[in-house]
Amino acid sequence: MTLMEEAEESLIQQHIQQDEELKRYWEDHRKLEAELEDFNKRIYLTPEEEMEKKNLQKKKLLGKEKIYKILEKYRKM
Repeated sequence: MTLMEEAEESLIQQHIQQDEELKRYWEDHRKLEAELEDFNKRIYLTPEEEMEKKNLQKKKLLGKEKIYKILEKYRKM
């Protein structure tokens, strides 16, 4: 899977409707994934675009860590 492992994806789908925080982070994650995909399609990036791409990657990673933290509480249930 490209976004996350199937187990995490399944857990997200089980809880996304009742967990607004999880839903927000998941939507942000998917949006950032799409934005990064646009950068990855380009043959050449300007230094400013490289910087923007790095910032998006950092935001995506931080969001992913928050998603995993939320999912951890559901795994313990």
